[in-house]
Amino acid sequence: MLPPSGIPNRVLIAIQNTSAFSKGSLQIVDAFYDIRYAFNNINKTFAISGYSGALPLSIQNMPEEQVGAVYGYGDGSFSVINYQKETSGNSFGSSQLAGLSSSIFISRSQSYLFAANQSAHILTVVDSSTGTAVPYQLGLPGVYRVSVNPGGSLALAFVENSNYLYYPVKLTAQQTLTYSGGPSTWPTGAVDCEPQNGPRWCLFQAHDPSTGKPLNFDRPVKAVFSPDGGTAYILSCGPECGGSVSSVTPMSVAPMIFLPGQLSGQLPTQAALASSTIPIPGGASNALVDSSTLYVVGQQLQADGLFAGNLTAVNLGNNTVTSSTPISDGEPGATSRMILADDNTLWIGMTKCDNGYRAANDLPYGCLTMYNTANNAVTMIEPYLGDATGIADVEGLHKIYVAEGGQVYIYSTKDGSSINNQYVTVTGTASDVAYMDGTTDANNTVY
Repeated sequence: MLPPSGIPNRVLIAIQNTSAFSKGSLQIVDAFYDIRYAFNNINKTFAISGYSGALPLSIQNMPEEQVGAVYGYGDGSFSVINYQKETSGNSFGSSQLAGLSSSIFISRSQSYLFAANQSAHILTVVDSSTGTAVPYQLGLPGVYRVSVNPGGSLALAFVENSNYLYYPVKLTAQQTLTYSGGPSTWPTGAVDCEPQNGPRWCLFQAHDPSTGKPLNFDRPVKAVFSPDGGTAYILSCGPECGGSVSSVTPMSVAPMIFLPGQLSGQLPTQAALASSTIPIPGGASNALVDSSTLYVVGQQLQADGLFAGNLTAVNLGNNTVTSSTPISDGEPGATSRMILADDNTLWIGMTKCDNGYRAANDLPYGCLTMYNTANNAVTMIEPYLGDATGIADVEGLHKIYVAEGGQVYIYSTKDGSSINNQYVTVTGTASDVAYMDGTTDANNTVY
């Protein structure tokens, strides 16, 4: 059954300041014909009805569930979009999320939402598992990023300029009673439990079970997860974020699952972490898992003090680095955009690429890289058009859509050439794009 637009290949575009009277809209374009209107009627265009968020910034694309989640930075709203009906559904306001969020994700089931508010020093958990959305605001000074596993059973929180890792846990009725006496009754590692007179959620710091000391990384910034969801790969960005050594550390998710009664096993000891950590000299601020290969993106510090973009391939079968390739530069420590597409291509989008090593040394530079996963080589670095803030893989049609420099562009996955974007350009600022009709939730560039 086709959606109301009648379009089988839809790209959703998050647009800011679409007019003097609107701060945001979500428009739909036909990615088969590369047009914004009906193929048989140029006067008929399409958008998500009922959306009222201000300055939509990012789209969490979940085509398997036929939904997307859009964060509006202008008003702190988080709206769930129904792809089948092409309408805006549940919406969470800034009052529920403790203000503006620096990082925000919802589980695929839509039962749990996690948001980091760096200025308020709060990790918010919105628990909708009983049908009513109840926010719990857990104090964590400096929290600025969250990572949520695909199954929606684990959330990890990261603090800027810190070497430690945190995770929330939903409490059983007995735990609520036991911990209701305040901080003195909380278990080891608990940072905050809310509400304090009858806590339902607690936030824990990951501790070494053998020593009781916090597990120590090197400026951890995010986690990506194995296909089976059992392993979290913790990315330490090291020099990019003021630390010493960038790396990837595999960790079992079982001891940190937030659902009641699901905890199992123990966290690794410091010795286990040290033996399993994989050094990534090229930097590690984002990553993507493709079967048995982990592609790690980062910025490598150069002799002149500038940073240069790098992509490292890691064989997850033996946890060894198999290749390291220069790519487009970007803002150190910032979350880049990564997505796999047709023709064995991996596309990487950066921000602030004009401030990197390439631009400073009069080398060709741009914010978008096309990488061939078959031969581990960069096919092309697209010319500079501004920050690449979103990428959508239009599966089977050998093309990607990109939000770049506030506009929408189209590229061929066969050779990286530009495709005519005349009829998909937007009025306003395009901040993100998503392929609504993707086959899996992996077709998503928000991490």
